[in-house]
Amino acid sequence: MTPEKLLLSEYVDQVTAPGADGDFGVLPGHSHFLTSLRIGELHYRKGEQIQYMSVLWGFAEVNPKKVTILAEIAEKAEDIDVERAEAAVSKAEAHVERGGLPSEVEEAKVSLEKARLRKKVAERFRNQGRS
Repeated sequence: MTPEKLLLSEYVDQVTAPGADGDFGVLPGHSHFLTSLRIGELHYRKGEQIQYMSVLWGFAEVNPKKVTILAEIAEKAEDIDVERAEAAVSKAEAHVERGGLPSEVEEAKVSLEKARLRKKVAERFRNQGRS
């Protein structure tokens, strides 16, 4: 879920999320833990089908029966427009190349990381439809 809405609430077989210290996987019966999330790809598996989401910061709470993801921003792959994501990557790359104050460059690098993630996740969804 995000501050704006609940994106997903369903039974799944496995969740893999972008933890602050690296990706982590969760299966039913996992021990309790709480971790922060970084910018990254979250995916979950139901049977043989894998679904993808982009996650931009937040927290994950895991217990043996449930994973709760509280993300600042999250999008399902099917909701991301690939062409817009590609345009955002180009714009962010140009901003990084231009340079500027250190804070501006750092902000541009974060924008680039977010744009590349959204593009990657959207392309995964588009390519799934072709398999």
